[in-house]
Amino acid sequence: MRDPVNRLTLLTIALGMALLFPAKAIAQLDSIDKGRAKDMLTNVTKDIEKYYYDPDLHGIDMDARVKAAKDKIDNARSLGEAFGIIAQVLLDLNDSHTKFFPPSRAVKFEYGWKVGMIGEKCFVTSVKPGSDAAKKGLRTGDEVLSLNGFPPSRKELWKMIYYYYALNPQVNFTMNVRTPAGEMRQVVSETKIKKLSRILNLNNSVDWNEYYRSITDEDESRDHRFVTKNGVVIWRLPTFAFEPGQVDSLFDSHVKGNTALILDLRGNGGGFVDTLEEVAGNLVDKVTKIADAKERKDSEVIEAKSRGDSAFKGKLIILIDSNSASASEILSRFVQLQERGIVIGDRSAGAVMESRSRFKTMGVNTQIAYGSSISEADVIMGDGKSLERVGVTPDIFAIPKAEDLGFERDPVLARAAEELGLKITPEEAGMMFPVLWQDGKKGTASYKKDN
Repeated sequence: MRDPVNRLTLLTIALGMALLFPAKAIAQLDSIDKGRAKDMLTNVTKDIEKYYYDPDLHGIDMDARVKAAKDKIDNARSLGEAFGIIAQVLLDLNDSHTKFFPPSRAVKFEYGWKVGMIGEKCFVTSVKPGSDAAKKGLRTGDEVLSLNGFPPSRKELWKMIYYYYALNPQVNFTMNVRTPAGEMRQVVSETKIKKLSRILNLNNSVDWNEYYRSITDEDESRDHRFVTKNGVVIWRLPTFAFEPGQVDSLFDSHVKGNTALILDLRGNGGGFVDTLEEVAGNLVDKVTKIADAKERKDSEVIEAKSRGDSAFKGKLIILIDSNSASASEILSRFVQLQERGIVIGDRSAGAVMESRSRFKTMGVNTQIAYGSSISEADVIMGDGKSLERVGVTPDIFAIPKAEDLGFERDPVLARAAEELGLKITPEEAGMMFPVLWQDGKKGTASYKKDN
């Protein structure tokens, strides 16, 4: 999306007031609850028909889908089921950035672990120290064979995460895993549930990735982190969802004067177009078109806002993985097409659209917030192709093995350093950017710590 946070009005609602169906997540929904769910469906689909970049909706008969969904809501047994029915109508568009945002809950669910795709397999990528999952023996590097009975895949994992966090959080999880040593295990972990009293800012510039982070403490801290060795700067850039005016100062403070930059975009789910343009502008010496955002009627140019002679001119390597999405993918492909640097890692997410989130309220005294993210433009790169459902293929394919994850080694970063003549062992690389949890905890439960 294009606008940073401070350009739009914040809708502030107390989380304790944000429950539309208090204490009815499991109980049978009554006719009033179902009527509210139907109203949500009507309102979000009206926005889809008004703002979605393809006015033909890929040939989908939205009226028929809405009617069928309302019939299903009549038979819904729980809040999570009703939300799932609404969400499916939007998911049927097969669009990475078009999703339903249900009302916030007055509680937060902490699973204590994160998973991700590496190649074509799903792995536990971190486990929060002290969590029930850690106590039950779940470790970073375990291959995930099933989550609550469902096998994860590259195509479906993001939908599972969306369902389990946004639509229907679980009080416990059963995970079938295979350890790096090949042992098959089943881990049943209890979810930590916290009551919330803080204020939630629902912001019309927030996309799905930001929304996901707002409902879970499981994501890593989004602080920028830097390591400099022998003229090579390694920048862990966790998100593009920050004020674009900060970009130049970050380059001046940490990158300027060095001979090479490793820009680590692994796990970076994207953010603001303006910030992307500023980052790209620090990597090229003239204003350069990045892509075209093809909207419903018009087309808008996304371009690198070059700093001219002040731009970084050294060698450049970008690291990506399956969780690198949106702006991360656009920047990586731009660098490839401009032959500005090389991209190392795994194939990226293939989730590249320009979207805007539209939140709504329901009720008078008690304000209920819900809404949707809607793709308003398809992003077409300089080669005339879209990255949606395709992703970026790295110049050098490099992924960690299960044992690398389990013993906190980072062979991908080590491989990038090798390209620049810098010797860093996978063990040293794995220690550079330890997991930082949002509550201040550091590290991950791993096999390294068990030995």
